[in-house]
Amino acid sequence: MSGKPVVILGVFVADTAYRAARQPRMGETLLGSGFKLGPGGKGSNQSVAAGRLGADVTFITRLGRDPFADMAKATWRDAGVKAAVIETPESYTGAAYIFVEETTGNNAIIVSPGAAGLISADDIEDNAELIRSAGVFVTQLEQPIPAALRALEIARKAGVVTILNPAPAAALPESVFGLCDYVTPNETETEELTGIRVESVEDARRAADALLQRGVGAALITLGERGALLHTRNGSEMIPAYVAGPVAETTGAGDAFNGGFAAALSRGYEPVEAVRFACAVAGISVTRPGTAPSMPTLSEVEALLAR
Repeated sequence: MSGKPVVILGVFVADTAYRAARQPRMGETLLGSGFKLGPGGKGSNQSVAAGRLGADVTFITRLGRDPFADMAKATWRDAGVKAAVIETPESYTGAAYIFVEETTGNNAIIVSPGAAGLISADDIEDNAELIRSAGVFVTQLEQPIPAALRALEIARKAGVVTILNPAPAAALPESVFGLCDYVTPNETETEELTGIRVESVEDARRAADALLQRGVGAALITLGERGALLHTRNGSEMIPAYVAGPVAETTGAGDAFNGGFAAALSRGYEPVEAVRFACAVAGISVTRPGTAPSMPTLSEVEALLAR
């Protein structure tokens, strides 16, 4: 796929995924039906998604010096992701608890970012030339917000296409919105950002208008099995989801979508076509368990799009 370089700032965590019929209540112990250890973290997952699609992608993060860091480097190497790693021996490589409801595939997550929680604006300055060299820059909110803000400032000043995936949901300084060509929240994150509860496509459009008023170039709201809404000052289009098979797990779907969207934009796709491509990437990912391991290849996505 290649195209212009994609640079992603974010977090790697080792995912510890537990499957059970339901979540335990406080003080309760349940027997689970499955466990899996694998690579995760939103930024890392998005990088793997873009890398497996053939994009020229570099991931900026911090890692400890431990077995989880070794897992991270092996994951990126296998996906063709270049890494700008700041080694942080005084901390640990991040980890996440993921509960997966076995009957639906829905999930709940706790993230402890460890070393990546120490990513600073100074780290961003050290990688400023890498960011300026990108065609597309992506970040999320698992690392400290000042680092994300500084990276978006550098990318915007250099004319790089900027994507903010505002996950996990958090309060943001108003200055962030004007730095974003695209903001890509899901329904929950959209409500956190705008105060508008998203239960329908029309709700999503009202929320997207609120985001445009705050300065974003385009609001790209993901709506799960309904697809994604691309809303700009020039129009609004609902792109349906792709059904590639039975849903196994939704954990990595948002990361698959964002990585696919960045990869498509880096190849020069028009925004609507890039969203359609991203929906196909996400549609395949949910048919497989895990996060990074669920990311499809370019040939798989092209085959689904050709149906």
